[in-house]
Amino acid sequence: MNCKFAKEFNQIKKEFEKSRRILLVAHSRPDDDTAGSVFVLKEYLEKKLGKKVDAVCTDSFPEYLAEIFEDGNFLLPEEIETKEYDLLIGCDAVERSFEKIVAKKYAGQTVIVVDHHPSADLKKIKADIALLDESYSSVCEMLYDFFDFHRIEITKKMATYLLAGILYDTAVFQHANTSARVMEIAAELMRRGAPMKKIIQMTFKNKKLATLKLWGRAMERAEINEKTGAIMSFITRQDMEELGMEEDSVGRIAELLNTVSGTKFSLVLIEKEKNKVKGSLRSEWYKNVDVSQIARQFRGGGHKLASGFEIAGKIVKDKDGIVVK
Repeated sequence: MNCKFAKEFNQIKKEFEKSRRILLVAHSRPDDDTAGSVFVLKEYLEKKLGKKVDAVCTDSFPEYLAEIFEDGNFLLPEEIETKEYDLLIGCDAVERSFEKIVAKKYAGQTVIVVDHHPSADLKKIKADIALLDESYSSVCEMLYDFFDFHRIEITKKMATYLLAGILYDTAVFQHANTSARVMEIAAELMRRGAPMKKIIQMTFKNKKLATLKLWGRAMERAEINEKTGAIMSFITRQDMEELGMEEDSVGRIAELLNTVSGTKFSLVLIEKEKNKVKGSLRSEWYKNVDVSQIARQFRGGGHKLASGFEIAGKIVKDKDGIVVK
């Protein structure tokens, strides 16, 4: 049991108990970890403590998670008034839109952020309690420790939400953030009824044909830089529009390219709207490359083995290779 957050765990529990109305904030382009952490807290706060709770995100709830999250649904920022809540909680990658949703902290409000990303920027977020630790595999692992610390019963539904986040952020125990503790937690969540096979099926194997076609385009364009050991590819806005896909459909491409033998890290460039390009970097511990250092050169950030950045421009492929202009 990880007790280094004993003080914060006790503070958070007190805030939960005294708050009347609570807002849970998921990051933009939501994934299993932000969804899992938001909805495990929502289930606990509503069912165990009888609180009034809302979940909000700048983007809609992921369609592929519908069968796992029975009550999964996000309110949009324009559907809420943040001043009506006395407790606001940002769950995972808080630098991705939390400050846009919670643009102002009103008198009497408490703000809590829970994140395992080292790039979490709290300059714009006036957090009263910050639970930050990059040694955790996921926010769902952090919340498991919170429930374990307070001896709170984890129901089957709660176990499912927690395991979904852990499986996603460890890529089913393939990433270097998979510790013995993570495996022990996963086993305990399964004992409590979390359906591991179903979660893996829905998250990693249940792909649309259009998604596979999009991945195929990226694989076909992949190039290896012999000097740096980087394997690079790109997805254009035109690709996504032709196939009717959104940006969240390309998240696994960098991980797939990173499996190519003889490479040190992968970089996938993705064209976004409004003349912006997102870069996703991946590596593995045995390759001895800290991709967060690369991301920081472009004012990005993240983990040593999984980082990203965003720059202005458009993707161009010329005689020099893949460039952004």
